[in-house]
Amino acid sequence: MNLTSNKNIFNIAYPICLTLVAQNIINVTDTAFLGHVSEVALGASAIAGMFYIAVYIVGFGFSQGAQILIGRRNGEGDYAKIGLIFNNGLLFNLLLSVIVFMFSYFQMPALIHFLVKSENIYNAVFEYLDWRIYGFFFAFFNIMFRSLYVGITKTRVLTVSAIITSLSNVFFDYALIFGNFGFPELGIAGAAIASVIAECVTFLFLLGYTIFKMDTKRYALFVFSKIDWKVIKQMLGLSIFIMFQFFISTSTWFLFFIFIERMGERALATTNIGRSLYMLLMIPGIALSTTVSTLVSNLIGAGRKNEVLPFINRMVKVSLILVVPIMAFTFAFPELFAQIYTENADLIRASIPVLRVVSVAMVFCAVGNIIFNAVSGTGNTRTAFLIEFTTMFFYIAYIYYTAIVNPSPTEIVWLSEFVYWLLIGGFGYFYLKKGNWQKKEI
Repeated sequence: MNLTSNKNIFNIAYPICLTLVAQNIINVTDTAFLGHVSEVALGASAIAGMFYIAVYIVGFGFSQGAQILIGRRNGEGDYAKIGLIFNNGLLFNLLLSVIVFMFSYFQMPALIHFLVKSENIYNAVFEYLDWRIYGFFFAFFNIMFRSLYVGITKTRVLTVSAIITSLSNVFFDYALIFGNFGFPELGIAGAAIASVIAECVTFLFLLGYTIFKMDTKRYALFVFSKIDWKVIKQMLGLSIFIMFQFFISTSTWFLFFIFIERMGERALATTNIGRSLYMLLMIPGIALSTTVSTLVSNLIGAGRKNEVLPFINRMVKVSLILVVPIMAFTFAFPELFAQIYTENADLIRASIPVLRVVSVAMVFCAVGNIIFNAVSGTGNTRTAFLIEFTTMFFYIAYIYYTAIVNPSPTEIVWLSEFVYWLLIGGFGYFYLKKGNWQKKEI
């Protein structure tokens, strides 16, 4: 099979894209519905959502290490070891979900109260997270199933799971936020409960599909005779830096909203509208970058290291072809997107400059993401972590200066995205051109 053929790339990328659409429909639906509840609920959902993602990303980072290993074993044709990786990954993610739930349950209230200035925002954030943290248990399992299917390049099942996640969340959001279909009207708490239900339903689907549709014997799936600490150590060796990298990245994103919150509730509301659209616009680029990561791992596993750099260059061009037209449309008509989230004319006007910055930043995000994920795909997760850590220093410095030291318009603070993607893409490309990644064995 030609791993890097356009057909194979599409077959891997489009289900990932749909999965990301589903994940972001949760975000977009929550934001859009809560925008019609109140400006406070709209702003609070940004901080609450980023807190959840910052903790969730720890499990996601571990699953990325598993995905790299699964991709490598799949490229080598060693299918039985795929199950060994997946099974132990499930057990470890179960342990992680318990740990992060307990941390969130006991430490989250004090932490949020310390960071958030507005009492109204704090109360709304706490009301959301008090329910949302139960989603960790299902989400951590779901990302291991995702790693399995992406790693073996059989991603079509993710299409169905994306649809299930989306429909479940939209239905229960509409029912529980506003009190429709005989359900109680729960406001921001309803958005959190709807998200947990959507993750639970998705987990049950992925579990059932894997048991009844996959060749579980070929891949040795769901064989839990004992925990293989050697395999877990191998996954951690790859993923520990990804976990730190993702945690630092999303924690910084969380701090971004904390700094914005200190600029006022209106600034936080416009920022959440910008974030929601940004996450949606990033989907094509993220889908392609995830595809790049797994195919780079498969190429190296198949002994075709010389094809890696030409493949990355080709994928950068593909990403530009996809995202530039989207950028042009969103830049030209930002008010169309702002109206999805609110009917408040003043809030719509205040959001337009942010949405224009976001639309252009999306192009830099698409290219930077592909290059950076290629570094992770080589197995050099330590290098990826160092690149992320260095970039974060300059990113936080810019945000702190423009939001706190020299308070600027919200759209100026958002220019931090250009700082981030230019640096992370530049460092990543330099490493791929000059680094010793071809000697890495995992």
